[in-house]
Amino acid sequence: MKMTLPHSAEDLVKLTLELLRRNEYRTDTYVRPLLFKSSEVIGVRLAGIAESFLIYTAPMGNYVEVDAGIRCMVSSWRRVSDQSLPARGKITGAYANSALAKAEAEENGFDEAIVLTTDGHVSEGSAENLFMYKDGVFVTPPVTDDILEGVTRRLLIGLLADELGKKVVERSIDRTELYTCDELFLCGTGAQVSPVIEVDRRAVGDGTVGELTGELQGIYFGAVRGDNPKYSNWSIPVY
Repeated sequence: MKMTLPHSAEDLVKLTLELLRRNEYRTDTYVRPLLFKSSEVIGVRLAGIAESFLIYTAPMGNYVEVDAGIRCMVSSWRRVSDQSLPARGKITGAYANSALAKAEAEENGFDEAIVLTTDGHVSEGSAENLFMYKDGVFVTPPVTDDILEGVTRRLLIGLLADELGKKVVERSIDRTELYTCDELFLCGTGAQVSPVIEVDRRAVGDGTVGELTGELQGIYFGAVRGDNPKYSNWSIPVY
């Protein structure tokens, strides 16, 4: 069932800027546009249901620890399959899957979860994409492993090649590769670039933030916060 945005991309940018100005934000802020079914009816269907659109914002600090690194566990919950729900879509209902994985990780003393596909390959974090560095190459799961096709993921693939000169391979990752890789990080709108220093109580590398991950993190923050003129097209002044 196709849903149609009621505004152009240019109008969405203008609306977002106006919303930020009205709230007088001068800090990192999360912006969530949401297209949703809004008819006040009872029934499980999509056809013939009215649609509405909103944008909400909230000031936001670090979603997870981005400086010292985070400790992760491989969740017992599996990533929702594309055969059950469009995994590549940012669907609000799918976040129940994310919440179960995240809650399990926190209840077991970890910062974040890493979720596998139903066939046992690494998919992503509870709400972040994943990159692994091993044998001189960065590896990230392909879209066919039920990942959300993140905007941050796409940008970082470019930065790794252009700024660090590192090849990025999209392929399936086995769970045990997480235990033997040199560096590991999660990424996303909220997570930004979050180094992983431990998986299932096993240290990643030497158990500290990886050198390349730290360098990538600095480049990314410089680009998204408008501090690097090379990436001026990544940002728009609010005020």
